Amino acid sequence: MTHSEFVHLHNHTEYSLLDGACKIVDDQGKPAELLRIISHQFKMPALAITDHGNMYGAIEFYRACHEVGVKPIIGCELYVANGSRFKKEKSDRNYFHLTLLAKNNEGYKNLMKLSSLGFLEGFYHKPRVDKELLAKYSSGLIALSGCLLGEVAQSLLADNKKNALKIASEYSDIFGKENFYIELMDNGIDEQKKIIPGLLEIAKVTGLSPVATNDCHFLRKEDSFDHDVLLCIGTNSELTDENRMKFSTNQFYYRSPQEMTELFSFEPRAIKSTMEIADKVALEIKFDQILLPHYPLEKNETPDIYLEKLCQEGLKTRYLQPTAVHQERLKYELSVINKMNFASYFLIVWDFINYAKQNGIPVGPGRGSGAGSIVSYTLGITDICPIKYGLLFERFLNPDRRSMPDLDIDFADTGRERVIEYVRNKYGQRNCAQIITFGSMQARLVIRDVARVMGFTPAESNKIAKLIPFGANIFAATQSVPEIKALISSDQKIKKLFETAKKLEGLKRHTGVHAAGMIIAKEEITNYAPLAVKSEKNSENEKNIVVTSQYNDESMLALGLLKVDFLGLRTLTIIDDTIKLLKQSKEPNFSWQNVSLDDTKTFRLFHEAKTMGVFQLESRGMRDLMYKLKPTNINDIIALISLYRPGPMGAGMLDDFVSRKHGKTAVVYDHPMLEPILKDTYGIILYQEQVMRIARDVAGFSAGQADTLRKAMGKKIPDVIEKQRENFINGAKSNNITPKLGEKLFEQIMHFGGYGFNKSHAAAYGIIAYRTAYLKANYPLEYMTAVLNSEIGRSAVSNEEENKLVGYLRDAESLRIEILPPDIQASDVRFSTENGKIRFGLLAIKNVGEAACLDIISERNTNGAFKSWTILYQGLAQVL
Repeated sequence: MTHSEFVHLHNHTEYSLLDGACKIVDDQGKPAELLRIISHQFKMPALAITDHGNMYGAIEFYRACHEVGVKPIIGCELYVANGSRFKKEKSDRNYFHLTLLAKNNEGYKNLMKLSSLGFLEGFYHKPRVDKELLAKYSSGLIALSGCLLGEVAQSLLADNKKNALKIASEYSDIFGKENFYIELMDNGIDEQKKIIPGLLEIAKVTGLSPVATNDCHFLRKEDSFDHDVLLCIGTNSELTDENRMKFSTNQFYYRSPQEMTELFSFEPRAIKSTMEIADKVALEIKFDQILLPHYPLEKNETPDIYLEKLCQEGLKTRYLQPTAVHQERLKYELSVINKMNFASYFLIVWDFINYAKQNGIPVGPGRGSGAGSIVSYTLGITDICPIKYGLLFERFLNPDRRSMPDLDIDFADTGRERVIEYVRNKYGQRNCAQIITFGSMQARLVIRDVARVMGFTPAESNKIAKLIPFGANIFAATQSVPEIKALISSDQKIKKLFETAKKLEGLKRHTGVHAAGMIIAKEEITNYAPLAVKSEKNSENEKNIVVTSQYNDESMLALGLLKVDFLGLRTLTIIDDTIKLLKQSKEPNFSWQNVSLDDTKTFRLFHEAKTMGVFQLESRGMRDLMYKLKPTNINDIIALISLYRPGPMGAGMLDDFVSRKHGKTAVVYDHPMLEPILKDTYGIILYQEQVMRIARDVAGFSAGQADTLRKAMGKKIPDVIEKQRENFINGAKSNNITPKLGEKLFEQIMHFGGYGFNKSHAAAYGIIAYRTAYLKANYPLEYMTAVLNSEIGRSAVSNEEENKLVGYLRDAESLRIEILPPDIQASDVRFSTENGKIRFGLLAIKNVGEAACLDIISERNTNGAFKSWTILYQGLAQVL
């Protein structure tokens, strides 16, 4: 294929938030239209990404470019402080623009350092670097002098050629003459045309090469209006605002190579330089690495040996007398883990969970597929025996596919931050960071945004936005909703609104912080990914500065970095608070090891569906299902959690399950080999693990192949499914199963497998559900007190949460627990138990703050009961 002789080197994607209007990938994760045009229509051999002050999209861009056969050039339009990056004073111009491109891996690493330090040290409205940092991290970088806001251009605009020449020479010295280019632009702006002769004169005097760029912000010339709307959204202005920020021309689009060549025909070197720069770039980012931190060990000890030692100790603790089945399962899992070099991963997770348990921070019994691992069980990472519940290790770790394990961990929400801080201190503050997230412009939101910019009233925009069905995109809505079709055909302004909103839909709008995810690296994270800072408000409405990655979790995982989800689960706090109350009075030696999974009172509670406040089982629909099912064992509870989802409900699986449970529908197995796999679910394929076991036992699939089939069915990947169909039917022949029956069995797992739930996750959460039900059934006073306390503070969030607190109060009364009113002489800050009753907490009173509550309690404890309102008012006045 003949390539063009021009490459775009200054380009803004959607990661120049609310300024760049081009996506890198589409809604299906495939290279977006921009890259298809660059590759197929323009036939450019390379393309650069230079977003404003950040590298958010670098990895996504790198991978998408390779997918279409275009060389990715990773860059950034940096903000360079006018003086020191530490100086944070208002001035007419406290920063300039500078375009940087990574020439090689060293340059890429230095670019990450610069971008990170811009946020960490130089942030003042924008993430700024200074020339001190540029000099320190210049190696491997190519610099272009920038747009009209570049330092060279600004001096020329001020008619100070001498200073412009001086600045150009400074940058040339910093980056090297061969790596600094004088950037020429012509987007039809008079100022650009004015300074082009001066820029060319500087290039001639200094011997620097000129290079042509187009500062691309949108794809086509006709997209200029949509980009203008996008700028209005970002600056909270309307199209009618005279003084709003806007581009003065429609020329900031991806001009074709021919257009650029004609535009700069007066200086062919500027076009040639783009190819010269592209040829210089030799960057290779690796995605086949596993970058686990080093877990500290004694001399002569390896992660593999230490992991096995811990597991063997845990095996004896868990089983007292381990059988050959336990030993074989452990041996197999360890062999896979060691072969995949993941021993350190398990040691890292074991260590911070061990810290939590030793410091009284409640940890959940497990979540996700990790509960299918006996290694996790023996280490105390999970509390679910995978053999007892028929859980599969391969659902967690596929030996045929080398990808990082993912153990999500639940901690009590009151202790989660302490665990995170422990990890930061152990592996180094610079080696840990939270993960950035990106909010996108969803259908209803973008309609409201565009409508505001176009001058629609809030009432009008809301009315239009609400016509879009939940979950639908704008295109689908315009095709399927008659009211929208009628509006578009009858009102040109509304037609323009939908056309514009459709183009902007899905663009990145803002950044956020991953709710639980954190990256832990073996070295400073800036060696692998750039960092950013985000201002977040904590529970006390105070601002916290959070350090995050600039790459999202998908990109960080692709690079091979360790991501751990530290999840806060309020239910664990409720359980812990209940047990603390029990240990103060009724059950000083309470332990879950002494609690059976067939407690009569607990199952009576299930039969009567009195599960308000019970984890996962309190919604009205779930209680209705439970009342019909009348569970008799823990497997039924696990099934309930798996059934109550849109897929199974829509497929009629709930009624079928209940009918089979109670013998109204006969349970029939199409082959005897299915009975041991499906017996617990009455012949219904409910779990992903069942799909895997059928593929393994019936068709002879390896564990890894079975997991591949499971994943293909869950994600509905047709080509993989059809390939596996043939393998399944052929494999079933070895068990004397005819092709006809093999086809039937495959269709069954196809039908139900698409709805299959992760049993490992359901089993772990089923145990939490059982524990909360057990506490409510056996210790209702203490449990409901803890539940009520968990709602304090949440009630102010919304009317729905407030109604929830009222619902729990009524539920407690239905259990014949008397609720004593708030009393200045008797109430504690929170709900408390008092002579077999629950006393209303002062903090649960609307608009009463914690400081006032604490002061009342302190005064009462110090001086005894209040004797007059005057004393109380005086005490409160001091606080308020």
